[in-house]
Amino acid sequence: MSVSSASKYRAFPPIDLPDRQWPSRTLTQAPIWCSVDLRDGNQALAQPMSVEEKLEYFDMLVRIGFTQIEVGFPSASQIEFDFCRRLIEENRTPEDVSIQILCQCRQDLIDRSCEAIAGAKNVVFHLYNSTSPAQRKYVFGMDRPAIKKIATDAVALLKTKVDDLAAAGTHLQLEYSPESFTSTELDFALEICEAVTDVWVPTTDNKIILNLPATVEYATPNVHADQIEWMCRNRTRRDLSSVSLHNHNDRGTGVAATELAMLAGADRVEGTLFGNGERTGNLDIVIVALNLHTHGIDSGLDFSNLREIREVYERTTRMLVPDRQPYGGDLVFTAFSGSHQDAIKKSWDKQKAGEPWDVLYIPIDPADIGRNYKAIIRINSQSGKGGVAYILEHEFGYVLPKAMHREFGIIVNRIADVKGEELSADELQEAFKSEYLDRTEPLSVVDFRTTEKDRIVTCEAEVVINGESRTLTASGNGPINAFVTAIRETGLLQFEFLNYAEHSLGSGARAQAISYIQIQPENGPALYGAGIDASIDLASIKGVTSAINRALVEKR
Repeated sequence: MSVSSASKYRAFPPIDLPDRQWPSRTLTQAPIWCSVDLRDGNQALAQPMSVEEKLEYFDMLVRIGFTQIEVGFPSASQIEFDFCRRLIEENRTPEDVSIQILCQCRQDLIDRSCEAIAGAKNVVFHLYNSTSPAQRKYVFGMDRPAIKKIATDAVALLKTKVDDLAAAGTHLQLEYSPESFTSTELDFALEICEAVTDVWVPTTDNKIILNLPATVEYATPNVHADQIEWMCRNRTRRDLSSVSLHNHNDRGTGVAATELAMLAGADRVEGTLFGNGERTGNLDIVIVALNLHTHGIDSGLDFSNLREIREVYERTTRMLVPDRQPYGGDLVFTAFSGSHQDAIKKSWDKQKAGEPWDVLYIPIDPADIGRNYKAIIRINSQSGKGGVAYILEHEFGYVLPKAMHREFGIIVNRIADVKGEELSADELQEAFKSEYLDRTEPLSVVDFRTTEKDRIVTCEAEVVINGESRTLTASGNGPINAFVTAIRETGLLQFEFLNYAEHSLGSGARAQAISYIQIQPENGPALYGAGIDASIDLASIKGVTSAINRALVEKR
């Protein structure tokens, strides 16, 4: 894009609202949610959902907790009409759920839509017409009064059908959208909404929904919030209306615009799961709902099985959730950075049940949305000691001493550098086994026995050193001390015993023990060995031989 091309665009005009209130407000409750996946989302698919797929998707939306679901545009096609009828005739809609249909302000379409909803229990009838100057000029060739008359005539016509629908058991709520609201003059948007309300005459028990859509996102989120606050403050009969949002994401700020508009007074939000929709998509309801959740506000929507929801979404829409999509993407809880991994591990270890969530870099407990902990820390050449230690502990139960974290972390970084890509947890375990547990050269223990007298332990060890079988005997204050003394007497390696740690792997009679032994070889760096065995003593002896073998390799 050339620099000079910017001159053909113009800034979006600010809203004259010097005493705006929304910046000082705080969100305290969730809005009314309306899913438009089956209409706005479905129309944006290269291959729209089949009826069976829409039924599966509808059932999922009900389980999530949506009480208003836009199911289609029944006057636009036979498929949409049939789907609506099937929901009604097969009694698929729970008592507390309203199906919503979309309809342009045209008599023939209103008539057809009323046929589609006959017999439904609860219906939101969504009427709309375009109102912006550009739409009036380029599409309709009409002035303001003519555009307003389209809306009021349509509402008047629908009102004549309410009694017949009610007689058939249908409770109907009106939703009206001045489509292209965000690019419509505010005084005209207010004028047409007031006129529609005058015709409909809402009540406390049956409010009118005034949907103020950002059909195309033109401005920054703060300007959108100003538009919504201006409408809310200048509306008459605000108590008889529900102010609704329907934000698209053309500027990539749909979530921010929605959250600020909620602060500005909107009490209803339309959107889709994972943001599916025309062009850059609709508002992602998953993000807004879980953002509320992380602030301690019950969204009223159940995303505790977000992976299953994503599976249905991807299978039925043939769309993919990006790896970095907030909450839903594969990598959103993943840390490759060493410093991030270290902070996550330290804060996670100190997180106590019942206390407010306070794990660094992870704003929501993955378990709350059905995610496991396996993918939180993943290893590549940028990873650090904390991440490596975290995976070994949480995946395989190896609780490495702190001083061992850096030692093995360096080894893993070298492996990742050579491989040039991420290491899996299994590859990480294999690297640990290869480096520590499988060391049998040049020293290995074939058999090990001890006797104790007067608190002195004597060991007899059958070993192989550089391919030669030998029997070693020595005494000490314990099995490890006796074995270390025996090895020193062979002259194989002179070293000091520095640290010892061990713990069980698993539980029960068949649980094994793992030891971590640190030694300081003469003229060499301190290093660790590790050993596993059902016997605690043998696990420790294997740990010593592991450290010795690593020291001898390092010495060479």
